[in-house]
Amino acid sequence: MGSSCNGVSMIVLAGLVINSLVAVAFAGDFHQDFDITWGANRGKIFNGGKLLSLSLDRVSGSGFQSKKEYLFGRIDMQLKLVAGNSAGTVTAYYLSSQGPTHDEIDFEFLGNVSGEPYILHTNVFTQGKGNREQQFYLWFDPTRNFHTYSIIWKPQHIIFLVDNIPIRVFKNAESVGVPFPKNQPMRIYSSLWNADDWATRGGLVKTDWTKAPFTAYYRNFNAKACTWSGSASSCASTSSVSDGAWETNELDAPARRRLRWVQKYFMIYNYCTDLKRFPQGVPPECKRPRF
Repeated sequence: MGSSCNGVSMIVLAGLVINSLVAVAFAGDFHQDFDITWGANRGKIFNGGKLLSLSLDRVSGSGFQSKKEYLFGRIDMQLKLVAGNSAGTVTAYYLSSQGPTHDEIDFEFLGNVSGEPYILHTNVFTQGKGNREQQFYLWFDPTRNFHTYSIIWKPQHIIFLVDNIPIRVFKNAESVGVPFPKNQPMRIYSSLWNADDWATRGGLVKTDWTKAPFTAYYRNFNAKACTWSGSASSCASTSSVSDGAWETNELDAPARRRLRWVQKYFMIYNYCTDLKRFPQGVPPECKRPRF
């Protein structure tokens, strides 16, 4: 990560941040859109439904899920992560279906000791199989202010974005035998939980319970997406998703430059380059162009 602090990259960063901070007025109401599903009173909705918090203590964490299911779309949520010594904690924010052959699209924020950076862990599960991890440092402190974390899910690809800057693209590679999430509607989930057996330095750093409760905050949920009800989508067909809705969210040349910048300076793990893990050869999707 040290090379990211040179003059050129900081000039590029300034431009990216300015571009990414063009605000969008979201109107999500957590009372209407989500249910707190576990953790008793550790999950709270307040400010008239505009703010949600999850907390973790020695007894339990907490979590919530969306009332609706979605099949393709763009999901945005602003999060402010656990501040201070967050080692051992994980804040997960993801889309998932249910069952042993579930699909899942993951953001997970792995806490760290004070002064050390969070790790943003991403993964994609298809038909119950994951092992497609990419990890990143962030170019800001995610505990000081709210930042927007987005998933664009289309039949052609999945794009992970941070403050509207793309950090990862998972392309549909069904043509080479790789399953792609396209048939199972998913709900939005989030949870804050203790994972000190693996989350920070492989489990070497444990949760400091004297700092509990640990709290993360959520606001400005927005879903421009096809909702699923029973056996029908609110979108007439997947072609309408491909051809009309979210067409401005394709990666144009500036977005591809941003993606390369993030992956060059802030990516710290990529399963596609882990030859020790895949001695017989990397998965087939890794042999295709990334951008």
